[in-house]
Amino acid sequence: MDLNYPAETEPFRKEVHAWLEENLPDGWFDPEFSMSAEERRAFNESWNEKLFAGGWICAGWPVEYGGKGLTLLQQVVLNEEFAKAGAPMRADFFGDTLVGPTILQWGTDDQKREFIPGILQGKIAWCQGFSEPDAGSDLASLKTSAILDGDEWVINGQKVWTSQAQHADYVFLMVRTDPDAPQHAGISYLLVPMHQEGIEVRPIIQVDGSGDFNEVFFTNARCSKNNAVGGVNNGWKVAMTTLGFERGSSSTTGYRRFLKEWEEIVKEATRLGKNDDRLVRDGLVKAWEKVKIMEINGYRSLTDSLNGTHNTALLGACNKMFWSETHRATMELALDVLGMEAQILTGKGPSDGTVTGSRRGRADYPVSELQGSFFFSRSETIWGGTAEIQRNIIGERALGLPKEPKPQKV
Repeated sequence: MDLNYPAETEPFRKEVHAWLEENLPDGWFDPEFSMSAEERRAFNESWNEKLFAGGWICAGWPVEYGGKGLTLLQQVVLNEEFAKAGAPMRADFFGDTLVGPTILQWGTDDQKREFIPGILQGKIAWCQGFSEPDAGSDLASLKTSAILDGDEWVINGQKVWTSQAQHADYVFLMVRTDPDAPQHAGISYLLVPMHQEGIEVRPIIQVDGSGDFNEVFFTNARCSKNNAVGGVNNGWKVAMTTLGFERGSSSTTGYRRFLKEWEEIVKEATRLGKNDDRLVRDGLVKAWEKVKIMEINGYRSLTDSLNGTHNTALLGACNKMFWSETHRATMELALDVLGMEAQILTGKGPSDGTVTGSRRGRADYPVSELQGSFFFSRSETIWGGTAEIQRNIIGERALGLPKEPKPQKV
């Protein structure tokens, strides 16, 4: 692990910082700075335009496709400076971070011309169609099928836990296109329009009233035969590339959201007079230690990527398991600190402009930030690969333990 950045990154860091100082609202860097709800809405409406004009949206993409062609280290510096300033990057996670880079790596020239400009300009909203009721962590057992009918794929099946499906224009979808091939070999990766007959989206309402997770049903839905990214029956390799993009340039900034929450818990402990309680202090110290471990693990992942030592999958499994379980435990600590206050809905509801993760509760179920984080943390040990699956990866690939036996069919 190397914590020393090359000297040549400093001019770029200064460039990013100077741009932020010039384009963020006056007073942004003052400790007491705040905005009204109306000012926040106006800022959000204009900020994406400024990011686009500055070239910071998808800045790691090749110049010929609208990016700046930044190196990985430059992307890390970019994210760090935005994170330090508390300035938002465009939050189109599925388009900018997942499917866009996947199309750039695996897509045909026609696919790049058709989809990349819309992603870059924020004109196409995306969702991810991977998990199924019987194929979550064991993704290769998926059953959603696609059969070629002339110039179109005809799709039938069901996906579940599909975030933002109700807002998406397209879904990048894993389907089985060869039922006779081995599990991993008969899968294709399709780009499917959501606004068509044959696709039904049903929100899965959570206990706090949010419904950003969805079930999606496909009944003879269609897409062009040219929308198979990476070729037919090569979807597993393409999908693994997509999952790899989830981590990378954010490796040294991901810990910051957990640090911010920890600071909020300390503030609440002080307000409630519990900051002198030995058990509370012990819990806070242990939570802070784990946040620092997340920070260090981020540098380890970055060093691995820069050195090309190819431990990405193993480090990703270790990091995912660690931060998700740590976050869940920390939010349980938060509720312990709040005591009976944790049982009272103390938030302002959707109108207060705050969002935890991708969750936004109903007006009649107004969770606070910490309450919303508690609910969201319950899902984090599941999505992106369950903690149990991460342990299998670590056990088999790092410790050399035998593979977990497959369940026997009766």
